[in-house]
Amino acid sequence: MSGVVTRRAHSARRRNSEIGESPLVRAALIAVALAFLGIFLVAPIATVFAAAFSKGVGPYITALTQGETFDAIELTLLTAAISVPLNTVFGIAAAWLVSKYDFWGKSLLITLVDLPFSVSPVISGLIFVLLFGSHGWFGPYLSEHDIKVIFAVPGIVLATTFVTFPLVAREVIAVMQAQGSDEEEAALTLGASGLQILFRITLPKVRWGLLYGVILCNARAMGEFGAVSVVSGHVRGLTNTLPLQVEILYNEYNFVGAFAVASLLASLALVTLCVKQVVEFAASSRQAKREANEPPRAELARATTRDLEGAVP
Repeated sequence: MSGVVTRRAHSARRRNSEIGESPLVRAALIAVALAFLGIFLVAPIATVFAAAFSKGVGPYITALTQGETFDAIELTLLTAAISVPLNTVFGIAAAWLVSKYDFWGKSLLITLVDLPFSVSPVISGLIFVLLFGSHGWFGPYLSEHDIKVIFAVPGIVLATTFVTFPLVAREVIAVMQAQGSDEEEAALTLGASGLQILFRITLPKVRWGLLYGVILCNARAMGEFGAVSVVSGHVRGLTNTLPLQVEILYNEYNFVGAFAVASLLASLALVTLCVKQVVEFAASSRQAKREANEPPRAELARATTRDLEGAVP
């Protein structure tokens, strides 16, 4: 293992020398990257927390313990708890279909998966208003049966699910395509069923990519503002999620309360980032351990050749 590490270090130094990268250029690039992160990432987050605690810990805790804030937290968690599992099931199904089968319309399906990335969240919310609003396509039918979608929890869940469903699918599609389907085909020839192949072969292979997609989907679901703002109606205590609660408090000039709720969202984002880093580290460690335990390809090829030559009479 030490020999492998030494060879990699030598190859890295050789690549750097071949590029001709001077220490001054590296220092300039690092300075530009740190300045960019400091201005556009660290400074805004620090400003949020500084404004939240500007009047002390007491007002901060008071802002977070208000009834409307608790209702917003509860609705945000409920929306994420519904939309993330739905997106997970859809992502696995779409990834399985795209990576394992060739069919007419495959490129169209991939394009539709990416559609929410190119559509503004506000437009996404307006789409559901046109579909399920009182004057929408299904509005009269919903009114006759006393079913509320827009300005209610179902509309918020639908809008959040629409905005976030590419996140899981895209991660799992990439991992499944990289893994290939050799093991699944071998299991199929041995008589395994589709569910056995899915749960015993495919999902264990893509579990890190799936978990990564779920983490990103959960973070986006909790922080979605545009689509939810259109379909929620801003009903206090009923249809306000945490981002909408921040807007209401800020418009009421309750800056401490607004930044206190915003700091809660920022903390959720930081926790999500930490979890993502842990997942990536675990995945890379597992991959490195697997590569260290596997024999080199050349040695494996020579061993296979020797076995074949010994088997020939």
